[in-house]
Amino acid sequence: MTEGTTTPEGTPTDGQVSDAVRGNWVDRLAPPWTRPYLRLSRADRPIGTWLLLLPCWWGLALAMLSDGRAGWSDLWIALGCGLGAWLMRGAGCTWNDITDRHIDGSVERTRSRPIPSGQVTTKQALAWMVVQAVVAFVILLTFPPMAIALGVLSLAPVAIYPFAKRFTWWPQIFLGLAFNWGALLAWTAHTGALSWQPVVLYVAGIAWTLFYDTIYAHQDKEDDALIGVKSTARLFAEQTPRWLKRFLILAVSLMGVAVIGSLLPGANPLALVLALAGPWAFGWHMAWQLRRLEMDNNDRLLMLFRSNRDAGLLPLPFFAAAFLV
Repeated sequence: MTEGTTTPEGTPTDGQVSDAVRGNWVDRLAPPWTRPYLRLSRADRPIGTWLLLLPCWWGLALAMLSDGRAGWSDLWIALGCGLGAWLMRGAGCTWNDITDRHIDGSVERTRSRPIPSGQVTTKQALAWMVVQAVVAFVILLTFPPMAIALGVLSLAPVAIYPFAKRFTWWPQIFLGLAFNWGALLAWTAHTGALSWQPVVLYVAGIAWTLFYDTIYAHQDKEDDALIGVKSTARLFAEQTPRWLKRFLILAVSLMGVAVIGSLLPGANPLALVLALAGPWAFGWHMAWQLRRLEMDNNDRLLMLFRSNRDAGLLPLPFFAAAFLV
């Protein structure tokens, strides 16, 4: 068979995952023996790393706004969160694929993943998960003690999430608990302690996750119904746009509260206005997604889901500008 062809079932014969970014660096440049492991880590689908990383940068930015301090240690926090997000997203996705190995083969979008397609064994995947988690833990050890403790606690929602779709219609909440933990960790890495502002930001991030992952889950709703997997996409059905609007309002409002709490009392009025423009821009992008939503168009759903990298990046320039005034 020639490279890039597919089987009758739709599984790429060269090992490429069906929903990977076309022409990604894993399929083009990575040594062939590494590709199954990098695919387990979703290195060919970078959006998940962004969605895990961005709440970290939000938390760090608001922590810097709260005390007006910035130093070289903050550069390391930002970089360490980036490395940790890549590694822990990889470890979490590997764990997800291990736990879902019997389900993924029954879903059109996921049957080409490395385990169900036979590219790696479960034992090999488990070893790869451990390697990624250990390296991430070494990076975490460079952070302050309270941040290290929070990093260890983050393993609980990561471990539970793959099973959530078996017992609740709201597995996206568990994904949100795991994916937005960085807001708590990065704030604490900068300040040395946890406070209410990053907790509010964390809940804003969970609402955002409910927004984008409900969009994502609509791709699989038919297969999920056949095999009994639960999701908010199936739960909301035709009411999805109404629920997405609620999550949008909640995410933007709570981020705004976190911004105000980080800057008050004694905030420079211009800094406050600039910082609050961050949640506004974030919400504008989410509203744009909602206007473009087509729940039975999988290409559109995937495009909108991936666009949340831009949604999450939008607040950061405004936070930076607020810090500088």
